[in-house]
Amino acid sequence: MIKKERISLKIPKFYGINKRLDQVLAKILHQCSRTTLKKWILNKQVNVNGNIIKKPNTFVNSGDIIVVNSISEKKCSFAENIFLNIVYEDDDILVINKPINFVVHPGAGNINGTILNALLYKDNLFYKIPRAGIIHRLDKNTTGLMLIAKNIVSYEILIENLKNRSIFREYEAIVVGNVISGGTVEQPIGRHMKYRTKMCVSSIGKKAITHFRIIERFKYHTHLRINLETGRTHQIRVHMLHIRYPILGDPVYHGTCIKPKGMSITVLKKINFFSRPALHASKLRFIHPKKNNLMEFNIFLPNDMQKLINILKKN
Repeated sequence: MIKKERISLKIPKFYGINKRLDQVLAKILHQCSRTTLKKWILNKQVNVNGNIIKKPNTFVNSGDIIVVNSISEKKCSFAENIFLNIVYEDDDILVINKPINFVVHPGAGNINGTILNALLYKDNLFYKIPRAGIIHRLDKNTTGLMLIAKNIVSYEILIENLKNRSIFREYEAIVVGNVISGGTVEQPIGRHMKYRTKMCVSSIGKKAITHFRIIERFKYHTHLRINLETGRTHQIRVHMLHIRYPILGDPVYHGTCIKPKGMSITVLKKINFFSRPALHASKLRFIHPKKNNLMEFNIFLPNDMQKLINILKKN
């Protein structure tokens, strides 16, 4: 539950003009559900530039001042004392190493216990930044580096850099099958028509580009280094499945149900402990939003992936 009873905020410049109030609030007050935000507007608890707003679809613009009153709600995510593995921090940015089983943003079934909740506890300033300053997300069971802005100016700069593809993100993955050579997958990704929690390669999807190269080959699997040009939901997992090299251990995109031809039951049992996608965000490179110097961070593979590689090397 949010303890503040009144919050005042200025719509960031990158939001543009003629945007729906309820949609803008959903992005800025990311810790609250859309239902809650709509209720506040209908109850006349929101004003823009001093004027009480009664309709959720009212247009607002960058630079407008929004004031929300009485925002104590059970359906809002609250600050929680959750450990964050901080790799780097200064006045403008935060880089963390995300462990497995850690959701980034609140959503259906995960209102609390997320990285966003942890950030709200760490500092009240994150309430004032869209998405609590989170620049890019990782899936629940993907480990590795994440970049977070600590003020609105840094957030705007980094989000723009992300759109311009000037933030470099590199991953390591273990895929099922023997990849012959490195390459690029350039296939649009969209929501699956039947299974709405899944993504798929789709002609009506958004542009998505994934580059990959080989680190090491094993008998039945391949260790890959993967770079993203775009940041679609489940992009690496969907693209690797598309070229028939699914991420090992992926329960959604077939990484747990494909047994390579010739692999023994003994080996299969040895790697069955790995029940999450074997995917790790290992490198992050970007220009600091205030200092303008190049920042680069590298993080070792987590223990479970290292154990998996050791098993594959011996078999």
